Amino acid sequence: MSSIVDHDPFPRQDVSLTPAQQKSRRARNIAIGVALGLFALLFYVVTIVKLGPGVLNRPL
Repeated sequence: MSSIVDHDPFPRQDVSLTPAQQKSRRARNIAIGVALGLFALLFYVVTIVKLGPGVLNRPL
């Protein structure tokens, strides 16, 4: 009787990136981070605009 554990259909292969690929990955990650930050800032600005200027004139 053979077991499923005996045979791994997806053997692990170590992957080495070239310096150009590492640079490309880093640039892509930075671009995604900046885009995510700008998206969050856009939501913040839209929320403040929709609340209107009266939100700043409230009693403390």
